[in-house]
Amino acid sequence: MATSPSDRSSSLRKDGAPFRRLLVANRGEIAVRIIRACRELGIESVAAYSDADADALHTRMADRSERIGPPPAADSYLSIDALLAAAARSGADAVHPGYGFLSENAAFARAVEAAGLVFVGPPAETLESLGDKLAARRSVAAAGVPIVPGLLVPLVADGDGSVSKADLSGVGFPALLKAAAGGGGRGMRAVADLAELEAALPGAGREAMAAFGDGTLYLERLIAPARHVEVQLLGDRHGNLAVLGERECSVQRRHQKLVEESPSPAVDPGLREALADSARRVAGTVAFHNAATVEFLVDADGGHYFLEMNTRLQVEHGVTELVTGLDLVAWQIRLAAGGRLPQSVLAAPSRGHAVEVRLYAEDPHHGFAPVSGAISSWRMPDGPGIRVDAGVAGGTALPVEYDPLLAKLMVHAENRPAAVARLRRALDETAIGGLQTDLSFLRWLVDAPAFVTGAYDTSLIETEWGAGPRLTSEERSLAAEVARLARERATRELPAAAGGPPGMDSAWQQLARREAVGRRRPA
Repeated sequence: MATSPSDRSSSLRKDGAPFRRLLVANRGEIAVRIIRACRELGIESVAAYSDADADALHTRMADRSERIGPPPAADSYLSIDALLAAAARSGADAVHPGYGFLSENAAFARAVEAAGLVFVGPPAETLESLGDKLAARRSVAAAGVPIVPGLLVPLVADGDGSVSKADLSGVGFPALLKAAAGGGGRGMRAVADLAELEAALPGAGREAMAAFGDGTLYLERLIAPARHVEVQLLGDRHGNLAVLGERECSVQRRHQKLVEESPSPAVDPGLREALADSARRVAGTVAFHNAATVEFLVDADGGHYFLEMNTRLQVEHGVTELVTGLDLVAWQIRLAAGGRLPQSVLAAPSRGHAVEVRLYAEDPHHGFAPVSGAISSWRMPDGPGIRVDAGVAGGTALPVEYDPLLAKLMVHAENRPAAVARLRRALDETAIGGLQTDLSFLRWLVDAPAFVTGAYDTSLIETEWGAGPRLTSEERSLAAEVARLARERATRELPAAAGGPPGMDSAWQQLARREAVGRRRPA
């Protein structure tokens, strides 16, 4: 009798490895992270790559690689057929989706299992149940978990684009217009009144449709000031659930995270237990196993409200790994193979404090707009308590088709002040040449009083970044000349060694740091 994927994933191999060969259905730093976990577990890794990533770091690091199509994500990393064909050619017996792309796509999970492979993630039914944000709000509310006041049904606009006031009963303004089929800030709009809501509907619907293939929208009350706090979960197929503390994710631009830390400076023991209890209740609404994160808003009075449950690995998972000492990716793989969570994981203590900042190829001085180019030099910090998860290196050209995340810089120390001091030192040692990055913002952040004290919320960037004096015209001219000379030098020296000359970005960053420090001084 043939065995199903769930039957085959119910026990480890005789040699102790969860699987023989695993396809990584992703790219960039998360693909590198998964490949490293596979190597430690004795699993062969297979990199899936588009033509834009033929020479990418993850493609070169894997034990073998499989082309999946041209650069557009729709024809490669979002193509279920292409990924399954790559898995078949390589002889993989499991697929790890990473985060983003198809990681929360129930159809992909079902297709993987139908092909006789194991999907490293929660069951397809769970992905489907929680992928619909409105359905999730209804089931979570029924489980007794506080939710943000708002609609439990889709927001319906008339043919002329107007919205009935009856549709908005119990919501109130200001409010957030949100996509029902996904998160990450896609399709999200803050609206102050009914007129702004009606004006925002068409664009939000188009953005949601482009991102998730579903333009359904709903409305929630805008809670401000608020902190964004999330709880990490691991669950096995035997009914065990590990609650691995919380992460603070309130430093955001365009409703997307830039900085995360654990534990949250806003969470006391009472709130921590309340968040953990709510997270357990949320997980109990579905047949959950593997890894997930339950996200909450915390208001100024300490009340918490369910936002969503992300049924995948989070970008910021490394922060939890640093304070718990656990390898969440390795546990994902073991759990997909039917492994059981031991007491050491179920009761894993949190030690010290960890902070993660995301290094993006984007311009923080112009709305954090993504930029393109090639990395002429790449110098990352080192030393005790520092970790860098990177998907690029010196000489890497950035494909314009994908997210501009370059790397995640993480620090760990015995307490928060020590972690912030370590992060400050690490950022000062970081240099990326050849293109604009968000380093100037991050260097400003580690000296910003609100961040240093931990008394910040989701409005930090909007209210504090950009206030105050900027570079003078003479300083801008100097920065332009430095950039020109460094670009010429980088061109002569490319490819630069990873620890080589910092290139144009470090010179610009010195001026940007001067500008950032000036921003917090009175004009």
